[in-house]
Amino acid sequence: MSFKIELQPSGHHFETIGNETILDAAFRSGINLAYSCQNGSCGECRAKIMSGEVERINHHDFTMSEAEKLQNTVLMCCYKAVSDCTIEANEAKSAADIPKQQIKVKVAKIEFVADDYVVLHLRTPRTNVLRFLAGQKIRISGEDISTFTASIASCPCNGMILHLHLYKQNPHPFVQYVFNEMNSGQALLIEGPEGDFILDEESQRPIVMVAVNTGFASLKSIIEHAIALDLQQAIHLYWLVTEDHQHYHDNFCRSWEYALETFMYQPMCLSPDDDGLNKAITEIISRSPVETELDMYLCGPENMINSIRTAFIKKGTPEQRIVEEFTDNND
Repeated sequence: MSFKIELQPSGHHFETIGNETILDAAFRSGINLAYSCQNGSCGECRAKIMSGEVERINHHDFTMSEAEKLQNTVLMCCYKAVSDCTIEANEAKSAADIPKQQIKVKVAKIEFVADDYVVLHLRTPRTNVLRFLAGQKIRISGEDISTFTASIASCPCNGMILHLHLYKQNPHPFVQYVFNEMNSGQALLIEGPEGDFILDEESQRPIVMVAVNTGFASLKSIIEHAIALDLQQAIHLYWLVTEDHQHYHDNFCRSWEYALETFMYQPMCLSPDDDGLNKAITEIISRSPVETELDMYLCGPENMINSIRTAFIKKGTPEQRIVEEFTDNND
């Protein structure tokens, strides 16, 4: 049994399935509702049921005021829908709406996905899930380990499992520790999120994304979020790699292209000559939708991203529709 949920004041819609909580259904659908503990203790996910019926399925320790009870306020982490509902709830609209958090996590898995590449899987406590927007970063540290800033490569729809993409040739002590000494189960500390490289969820314009090397990590998070939101516009992903890098998640990208009618993926290897990037930019422009009618998301080394950005602005893409994130040159 599934029920439709309409959120106010945003007008966003999603569906609940079976016995999942309203909050879990929103996560699965890519909706950034306010929450913290997910176990009925903090009260952050309070929402007002404006129409429809809900049923409590989880115990909660948080105590509602009498005024909230009279207004039909519930905790979305503890209730399921038993009819179509209209709910008044807080949603994150920008990075400023996401609180800074400090969470102790454990290394769930160290996954070698290609030569010189690791996907580091981190698990938060069930009672303290990281709240973040797709495309944001975290700072990560451990006992006697230097702090490292990394893009979150996974979808906000599951803030309990976080993925980081690491390149072995990056000399940062944290990266070298991951490749040479880190073990599953190890405790680490994450702080964040930070950054405003995020998806414009209200836009219906075609999207062009360009990743350079491990700049793919941030874009992967945004793409997975766009899929969860079921965005209907076309998404074009161009993944450029320099001669010392690989398309380490090539099969992953091809699976998106196979499954989604509106998704296009183009891997590109930059020739080592000085004109390699310019050739790639020319090809991207020739394959892209009309430059004046698109949104762009660029992530990679600053000098290369600036060149791509400049070329599209010259072709008529408005500057305000280009969002960029710079990676460390070692990545």
